[in-house]
Amino acid sequence: MTIVIDSHIPFIVEAVRSEWPNVDICPMESEEIDVSAVRNADVLIVRTRTRVDESLLAGSRVRLVCTATIGFDHIDTAYCELHGIQWLSCPGCNAQAVCDYIEEALKESASLPIFHSSQSPTIGIVGVGHVGSKVAAMAERNGYEVLLNDPPKNIGVSLDFIAQKCDIITFHVPLDTSTYHLCDAAFLTKCKSDALIINAARGGVVDEKALLAFGHPFILDTWEGEPNIDPQVLDHALLASMHIAGYSVEGKRNASQTCLDAMAQTFGLSAIDISHYSYQGSTQKNSSERWLATVSSQLKAAPTAFEALRKVYPLREG
Repeated sequence: MTIVIDSHIPFIVEAVRSEWPNVDICPMESEEIDVSAVRNADVLIVRTRTRVDESLLAGSRVRLVCTATIGFDHIDTAYCELHGIQWLSCPGCNAQAVCDYIEEALKESASLPIFHSSQSPTIGIVGVGHVGSKVAAMAERNGYEVLLNDPPKNIGVSLDFIAQKCDIITFHVPLDTSTYHLCDAAFLTKCKSDALIINAARGGVVDEKALLAFGHPFILDTWEGEPNIDPQVLDHALLASMHIAGYSVEGKRNASQTCLDAMAQTFGLSAIDISHYSYQGSTQKNSSERWLATVSSQLKAAPTAFEALRKVYPLREG
């Protein structure tokens, strides 16, 4: 059995080599994962940077595709299902990390006028799944008025009401045909002129050209066209980061455990528990002073280094 894995997914390579000695695991950079690399693989484990579709999988013996991420819009799930290839994502794996990111973003935005009125700011949370529900609880603890919007779950108020009433609007939805440019010119027209827009969901949920046109303060972790991001959008962002909102040691551990469990079940292998495995890369404390401001400054100073900065970002812990 052969596993091809993105080399920036922690824990799995060490665990497989220790616990499944008869399994061949091949770590690769995301850009190295191509047709020739996966042709003889049984399992493919990727991040969002690898597009998994017919052009990659045709002619391979891949039986299981795992993405160590919440989102899965980079996987052609219809193709996989049609060809008997199991696939899975890791919903909720990094929900707490994204919540921590939003909390830090709000702290860093405290100088904005919306935080200095006589009333507590109202935050609208669009998407109330694993991440959005944690963000809602965090916001309530911090004294915000909270409005929720999630029609598929029959939760909360309308998107129009969110636009009209909220001082801060943060998006936590998957990217699909129903959420592409959910925050567009029509939406922003209904928003308060100084409303803060935050996107730590997926690039494409927010129409970046509309953001520029309407002049709202905004914070972006996910971008259209990443890693080739629009330098003008970056320049105007209040805070900017390179798709690392969910990058925590615990989030990575959760995703890796999910992938290992799926492989064990699919191929009849012994279960592996990685709870005692130590992360071997660099880390930083969640409490590190102004860590998001530092990340933002680094990205704004080197916009073409988006992917390089992302690869060396020290995972947050604690």
